[in-house]
This record gives sequence, structure tokens and C-alpha cells, in this order.
Amino acid sequence: MAKTFVEKIFEKRIGKAVEPGQIVEADVDYVMANDVTAPPAFEAFEKLGAEPLREKIILIPDHYVPNKDVASAIQAKSMRDFAKKWSLPNYYEVGSGGVCHQLMMELGYVAPGRIIVGADSHTCTYGALGAFSTGIGSTEAATVFARGKLWFKVPKTDKFSFSGKVRKNVFGKDLILRIIGDIGVDGALYKSMEVGGKAVEALGLSDRMTIANMAIEAGAKNLFIRADQKVDRYLKGRVRGKYRPVVPDKGANYDRTYEYDASDIPPLVAMPFLPSNVKPASEVGVRIDQAYLGSCTNGRIEDLRAAAKILKGKKVAKGVRMIVVPSSKSVFEQAMKEDLIKIFMDADAYVSGPTCGACLGGYMGVLAPGEVAVSSTNRNFVGRMGHKDSRVYLANPAVVAASAIAGRIVDPSEVK
Repeated sequence: MAKTFVEKIFEKRIGKAVEPGQIVEADVDYVMANDVTAPPAFEAFEKLGAEPLREKIILIPDHYVPNKDVASAIQAKSMRDFAKKWSLPNYYEVGSGGVCHQLMMELGYVAPGRIIVGADSHTCTYGALGAFSTGIGSTEAATVFARGKLWFKVPKTDKFSFSGKVRKNVFGKDLILRIIGDIGVDGALYKSMEVGGKAVEALGLSDRMTIANMAIEAGAKNLFIRADQKVDRYLKGRVRGKYRPVVPDKGANYDRTYEYDASDIPPLVAMPFLPSNVKPASEVGVRIDQAYLGSCTNGRIEDLRAAAKILKGKKVAKGVRMIVVPSSKSVFEQAMKEDLIKIFMDADAYVSGPTCGACLGGYMGVLAPGEVAVSSTNRNFVGRMGHKDSRVYLANPAVVAASAIAGRIVDPSEVK
């Protein structure tokens, strides 16, 4: 019987056929936790009285980096103390790392056919490289620290296919916003999403990572994009160990299928207060106070290049502040080599080192009552980036840059 990706990967791990809805226990390749989710995991782990599986554990401080107050400093210290106590080799100190999901891929932990869990909802990002990855709770992470295994309910699978070719200034962000706009924030609840087609195959890995990153915004358990030569080239010289891709069978049984022509999709914006509240950028026109470029969704070098191309030789509009946050140390370094940082600073944008701070409204760039932001992040819920009476509009990097120049949300074609 033909199988979906998620059915096949669990079958290979447990050695027998599985069906959607079945509960299975499978070996996990890696488990990741950050400075917010790791401390509760440490407390739960210590109660188990076990030895940690050191090579499987990755600890990455990124949410409150650098620490914003005493409470966040205590959280960060607990990571250092735990890593030191157990001699964990995969702890990435402030200044050497970056946003957890970007770092996981850069450092070669993610590869096709792997099962990776993380105590962060956007762990689903790794499906862009053909892995099964999903977010888990801190106590679940503690059990993986000790056992290297976790239980899963095998999800049903929906298939999304994009034919055609993306337009100018259209990115992976727009394809996933189109999906979420159509099916809603619970449209793929506890499902596996398989995304492909000629348009997706033509995208670079950065855009694919953006698509996978926002699977959780549709309620999905995971998202899978078939690995190809682009993935192999990316992993050459960086991947840890060997890998073997797992791909769905032809004729696999999908719960639902969706087909799109990518050429029909313009730059899109998700308006407050849901990622599903989607509208063409050209139809929004809302004045903004802040433009934010960064996060695990759109903080990669390709995103910075797209924004810098629009910003070069221009200025951020009066009354608007722009914040640019590369997603890792290596992205920041590459942006410096390409003079992108200079372009941003010449445009009067503020550039920061890697952190999740502004994305979750934790600190830096926090919005005041009534303020409006256009953001390359993944969530725009009430109070997400600041006061409950502020508003966040989600968009791709080109829309963010163009809007920063125009002082209102616009299609990039409006900025000459």
C-alpha cells in the first residue's frame, strides 16, 4: 500500500506498518530547547534520576538574548549550569549562535529522513530539508533527554501542490500565507502537510524554510518538502553524520489535496489578528510605526538581500523605525561581507545581533498602545509584539522594506 512521508518515516523507525491515528514510539535523532523552554525541562529531567543522552541534546539561548532582566538572566544561567554539570557538547553561548531553528540547520543537525523534536512550536521548520520535525513540551523534552525516544500519534496528511512560477517580489512567505488564508489557522490541525510542485522545487532553501516554519500557524504537526540536490549541496560539508531521505510513495492516500498556480499569488499580508486574515499587500495601505525584518521565519541572508535591494539608496520614512535582526552570527557576518548592514544603516534602520526578542514581544521593538508594525515574523495575535492595543501585519521581506520606505504597507512595486 502506498504511504505518505510521515507514515513511511515512522514505519522505518519502528519496523512495521503504521496507519494514521496509531500511537507509536520512535527513536529521536535530536532534541532542542531554548532559554525559555529548557529550564522547566531541566527540572523535570532531574526528577528522573537518569543520565542524559549528551549527543542528542542541543541547547540554544535565543529568546531573551542578551538577557533583559534578572528573571531572564536566571533562565540563561540555568542553561549554562545544566550544560556544565552534564558536560553537554552542544550548548551555544550568546555570541556564538543565533536563533535556534536557523542554527539547527546551519550546524548540520537537520537532514532528510531524520526525526527531530524541539521545545519550541516552530521546530516544524526542519521539514524544509526533508526531516520530520515537530514542537513538543518541556516535560516531553526531558524524557527525550533521558530516553532518546518519544511517542507520536501518526497524523493524517494533506497535500499542497504549486504549479507555475512565482511573480517578482513573491516569496515562500506568500505561498504559506496563501495556504493559511485558505484553510485557516486550524485547517491542518494535527496533520502532516506535504508541500511541493514545480514552483516549490524552483524556490531556494530559505523560502522553503519559511514555508515549513509557518506550518504550525495552520495547526499542523509537521510539514514536509521533498529533499533535492539543493538540499544535498547545502548539507555538503556541514551535515553531522550520514542521512537517508524518506519520500512519499506515488499514489499515497491523502486526506485532502490542494492545487495552486503560483503565478496567481501576489505579495500578501496577514492582517490582525490571525495569520489567516490574508489580503494582497497592494490593498492594505495602512500607515505603520515600525517595520521588522528578522526571526526564524525571515531572518536569513536571502531575506536580508531582498530587503537591502529595495532599501539601497533610500531612507526609512519619517515617523517610522525599522529594525533588522539577522537570524544567526553567520548570517550577520555574511551580511557584513556583502555590505548589507551598511545599506540598512544608511537607510536609518537599526541593526541588532541575533535574538528572538522583538518577535515575541519580549523586549526590543515592543509596540506601544495603538502602534502598527509590519513584520516578517510568523504570528500577529493580540499583543504578540507589545501592547494588546497594538497591531501586527505579517509580510515578506520585500513588503517590509518597501513599507518602511513608504510609511505605509505597500506592494514593493510601488517603491521605485
